[in-house]
Amino acid sequence: MADALQALDFEGWACPVPLRDSPTIVMGHGGGGQLSAELVQHLFVPAFGNQAEAGTGDSAIFELGGARLAFSTDTFVVRPLFFPGGSIGHLAVNGTVNDLAMSGAVPSHLSCGFILEEGTDLAVVGRVAQDMGAAAREAGVRIVTGDTKVVDAGHGDQIYVNTAGVGLIPDGVDIRPQRAAVGDVIIVSGSIGVHGIAIMSVREGLEFGTEIRTDSAALHPLVAAMLAVTSDVHTLRDPTRGGLATSLNEIAAAAGVGIQLVEKSIPVPAEVGNACALLGLDPMYVANEGKLVAFVPRERAEAVLAAMRAHPLGTGAAVIGECVDEHHGMVVARTTFGGTRVVDTPLGEQLPRIC
Repeated sequence: MADALQALDFEGWACPVPLRDSPTIVMGHGGGGQLSAELVQHLFVPAFGNQAEAGTGDSAIFELGGARLAFSTDTFVVRPLFFPGGSIGHLAVNGTVNDLAMSGAVPSHLSCGFILEEGTDLAVVGRVAQDMGAAAREAGVRIVTGDTKVVDAGHGDQIYVNTAGVGLIPDGVDIRPQRAAVGDVIIVSGSIGVHGIAIMSVREGLEFGTEIRTDSAALHPLVAAMLAVTSDVHTLRDPTRGGLATSLNEIAAAAGVGIQLVEKSIPVPAEVGNACALLGLDPMYVANEGKLVAFVPRERAEAVLAAMRAHPLGTGAAVIGECVDEHHGMVVARTTFGGTRVVDTPLGEQLPRIC
């Protein structure tokens, strides 16, 4: 171990180093929690220098030719490839589309990169590609460029997919984590934890009395409905890896505000709650692929909530809390027993390989 540590070059890294007690990558570094954030902030950002943006948004925002664009990339390594209501193909399109939508952008074009393991059935690859095409058509985006690589048998997991996308941000829209402000009302668009439990049910062969289907969906039509009410939506986030709790903690830290939740107001379906109780999981940390959380000025909240509930993707929208001028950078929840608990960022992830 000592020899391995001496061989590492720490000169270009910022402290604390992201690997904590391990000099090698562990699964938690890809889980969207504290280890992921430290890996980015203390290894990648210093290595990339001023080329890297250290923000916490879902996409980069920049101007090009007088237009404001959002740009995002994501890699999907979900296992299994197919699950109730979706597949890695659906996720690869919807995930990148949603990252763009969380900046208020209208997604337009995607790229697609396939990493295929030698020996994978062509029918499986074809099914994933068909699902991607169908998801792109439903989302109204075009897949315009891509790449394919093949790795030796045993050096992959059938199929990994990378997608990148661009979208145009309308004039007057400024949505980013740093804009969350004291007094903002926090709204979630529907039930949480559905996607992660759908994956777990298939992966482990579990039955919960009813089929739990992924909530994977392209959210930009819902965002458009919200912006039609007011362009002054402060912050949006789709709570994927690390779930709702991680997204809220990232926003609280970026904006320097406290977040106060009302636990009983957070919509958790009975089947998800029962599954989480059986598996020892907290729904707040389970991934979603078709839900968003919005921070809206209090005077606009009622109208935005009504617009969300009128849209098919937001019928279950609910107010779950507010931003407060206390415990800055922290998320706390008021429990059903009248107490409070800290909702922290997980170190890694409860359910690996879910997106």
